[in-house]
Amino acid sequence: MIIGVNTRFLLKHKMEGFGWFTFETISRIVQRYPEHQFIFFFDRAFDTKFVFADNVTPVVVYPPARHPILFKIWFDYALPKQLKKYKCEAFISPDGFVSLKTKLPQLAVIHDLNFEHNPMDIPSSARKYLCNYFPKFAQKAKRICTVSNYSKQDIINTYGVSASKIDVTYNGASPLFQPIPETEKFITQKKYTQERPYVLFVGAIHKRKNLQRLIDAFERLKKETDLPHCLLIVGEPLFSKKNIIIPKTLDEHLFFTGHISLENLAKITASADLLAFVSYFEGFGIPMVEAMQSGTCVLAGNKTSLPEIGANAAHYCDPFDINSIYHEMTYLLKHPSVREKYVQKGLLRANEFSWEQTADKLWDSFRKMMKVENEIND
Repeated sequence: MIIGVNTRFLLKHKMEGFGWFTFETISRIVQRYPEHQFIFFFDRAFDTKFVFADNVTPVVVYPPARHPILFKIWFDYALPKQLKKYKCEAFISPDGFVSLKTKLPQLAVIHDLNFEHNPMDIPSSARKYLCNYFPKFAQKAKRICTVSNYSKQDIINTYGVSASKIDVTYNGASPLFQPIPETEKFITQKKYTQERPYVLFVGAIHKRKNLQRLIDAFERLKKETDLPHCLLIVGEPLFSKKNIIIPKTLDEHLFFTGHISLENLAKITASADLLAFVSYFEGFGIPMVEAMQSGTCVLAGNKTSLPEIGANAAHYCDPFDINSIYHEMTYLLKHPSVREKYVQKGLLRANEFSWEQTADKLWDSFRKMMKVENEIND
C-alpha cells in the first residue's frame, strides 16, 4: 500500500507537540511495516534524519503552510495533486488537518479543541480558520485518533462525531527521561540556576499554558516564604505577540533556557524539585509523563485531561486561581516527604504510557479505517 503522511511539523530544532507525535509514531510505523510505501509530505526543506527508512519517499509541497490562506492552498490544492501523482491510497495527518478535496480515506489525529473553548487564546486569523475548518475536518476524516478520553468526548460533543469513529491513542515519553543521581542534579542546577533548586515549567509560551498565573504565584512564594527555589522556564513563544509580564522582584529568581535538546530537557526535568504544569486546557500533557518517568513530583491543573493523565500520581490546583497555585506549590516544596510519595506513584503511573503503544494504536486505527474502506469498495 502507498500511504501519504503529513509531516510538515517535523522541523529540525523546532519540534513541538505535533512534531514529536509525528516523529515518535510515524518513525516506528514505517520501520515496522516495510511492505508498505510511505510518502512524507513536507511544506519546506527537510532534514534527512526524518527519512526514517528505505520505504519512505520525502516530498516537499509548496507553499509553506503556516498561515490560514496557505493552509487552504496547501491542503486543498497542492496536496491533492501530489497524492494523485504518487498514487497514494490513504492519508495520515498527525496534526488533524485533512484535505477537503480528495476522496482518499484520511486518518486525522485531533489532539484537542482549545481553540473552540478559548478562542481568544490565539490570533484572529488562525482562530477563524480553525473554528471554521476543524468541524469540516472532523466530518471529512474517515477515522479520528485523539490523545485522551477527555478529548474524545469533547470531539463528540462539539462536532457531533460518532464515538465509534474515534480511537484514543495516549501519548508517551522518550526513554531519555529517567531519574538521575543527586550529583548530576547538582551539575544541572549549577548550569541553569546558579546551584539553586528550582520549580520547572515546560511548554510553549502560550496563554493556555498559564505561565503568567504561575509567575504571579511564584512571585508571591518568593515574597511570603524563605524557600530558596528559582523558576526555570523551558519554552518559546508560540505566537510572536504573546508576551508575559515578569515582575522586577523575580529578576534573580526566574531563568529562561531558550531552545534546548531533548537530552538536556531530560536532565533538567529529572533535576527539578517540582514540575508546575498548571495549564487550563490540555488534550494530554506530555511534560507530566516526562516528569513522572524522571522521578519528579508534578503539580498540575485540575481541568480538562490532566486529572485523567495524572490520576493519583500528581497533585492538583485550580489553574484559574493564583492563590490555589501558590498554596499547592508552597505545600509541595515545604514537604519533601509528600513530594516523594508522588514521585513513587508517578514512576508507576508513567509505566502506563509509551510511544510504542501510541504507534501500535495509531496503526490499529489506520487498519480499522482501511478495513471499512475495503468493505465499502467490495
